[in-house]
Amino acid sequence: MKRRDFIQSSLVGAAVSIAGIRGAYAVARAGATPDVAAVTGDKREVLLRGTQIADFASQLHGQLLLAGDSGYDDARRILNPSFDKRPALIARVTDVADVQTAVRFARAHDLLVAVKCGGHSHSGQSTCDRGLLIDLSTFRNVRVDRGTQRVWATGGTLLGQIDHATLPLGLVAPLGTVSHTGVGGLTLGGGFGRVARRFGMSIDSLESVDIVTADGQLRRASASENPDLYWGVRGGGGNFGIVTSFEFRLHPMQRDVIAGRVTFPLARARDVMTMFAEYASVAPDELDMGPTLMLPPGGAPGSVSFDVCYSGPHKDAERVLAPVRKLGKPDSDTIKVMDYEVVQRSGDVSDPRAMGTYIKSGFISAISPELISSAIENFQGNPGRATLLFFQLSGGACGRVQNGATAFAHRDALANMMAMAGWRHGDDPAQHMQSTRQYWSKLERFTRGFYVNDIAREATPTDVNQNYRDNYEKLVALKTKYDPTNLFRLNANVQPMKA
Repeated sequence: MKRRDFIQSSLVGAAVSIAGIRGAYAVARAGATPDVAAVTGDKREVLLRGTQIADFASQLHGQLLLAGDSGYDDARRILNPSFDKRPALIARVTDVADVQTAVRFARAHDLLVAVKCGGHSHSGQSTCDRGLLIDLSTFRNVRVDRGTQRVWATGGTLLGQIDHATLPLGLVAPLGTVSHTGVGGLTLGGGFGRVARRFGMSIDSLESVDIVTADGQLRRASASENPDLYWGVRGGGGNFGIVTSFEFRLHPMQRDVIAGRVTFPLARARDVMTMFAEYASVAPDELDMGPTLMLPPGGAPGSVSFDVCYSGPHKDAERVLAPVRKLGKPDSDTIKVMDYEVVQRSGDVSDPRAMGTYIKSGFISAISPELISSAIENFQGNPGRATLLFFQLSGGACGRVQNGATAFAHRDALANMMAMAGWRHGDDPAQHMQSTRQYWSKLERFTRGFYVNDIAREATPTDVNQNYRDNYEKLVALKTKYDPTNLFRLNANVQPMKA
């Protein structure tokens, strides 16, 4: 989403000059800043005095928005419109100092804190009701060093910005599959993408981070500095602070890949799923692939499609794609030579706020005949929604790292299986969510754990704790060290030990 210019929330009194001082871009609100009712992390009521808010705003280079300010409604929204939350304050930060100021203000008042980067959170945790939303969308920058094959991205950067900077140099960072995804949320949860099987997950190329922890301090975490924190941010989600800079190791890769989709009638779902089951564990690392079963809204015929992205030598493509071709003539076939940056944008949603979504997901270690039968036989649509089941292949380089080497604890997964419903914004979501849960109840027994970036909105603390598997106790110790009051709790939350 392009950066927009909004009229700034104001301070007390007359207009503040636009000189190079803190609050330089703010426009004064007429009269005194009002008191604002807010909530703490444990949902206690707290009243923020107008003088405190004005002082907070005066320390920011970016905007501080209150309800009713120009830009507030845009800033509070995330990509899934089924979450309609209203923060008490929104700090649109522009630099590291702004992040530190916002974190210190939140800590001083024990506020509920949400952090927003790309706004893709399936569980709605990148916004909040009556807390402080720290919005990183105006804190975006990419710097590449071709000689050392490194890229640095600030905390609010989107994946497409990194691809755009690195691919002209013949280099790539293994990031996600939608260009307007935020680098922060994706990476801290692990980071799967189209070249992850070849180069590893995003966290496997993460060399260092600069992170503002709950005490407002800026820390560097790498293999040589704060290595415990470096371990934790690689899969521990946003539990430990707000990352202001990511440093990734880049990998040489040609821009042109073989990519696209073949689509068949839904009646062919068993054939497609069986092929996927047989090929998934032996496919070359350079091949990313996965099927999608879909029933569109309105009662139109369903389909099963199979997406591929092959980044290896073009001369080997037909051999690599032979199992797909053996399925026979599809209804449509878009597989061709494509620019990787174009492929990365192919899943973008031009108007993401037009559709509410709900997702259930889990990792699978095999695709058994029983799983295929259960997935197909229980797959039912509804005229009011889009119904999908899709798979993101893991394995390859992702699986050649020990579960304990990073906080991400599911290196043994073959794929991530996801069931999703999508409905027109404004419709009652209850029946669509319940139908998805009912469908998932037929599939969940085939899973073990889930991707924290896909955490369900109803996940319990027990669900989260068990999901971290053998890494949980170490994560608790880290949480207790770096965030003892659980300031950063809107995530796949690890709760600190009580004093």
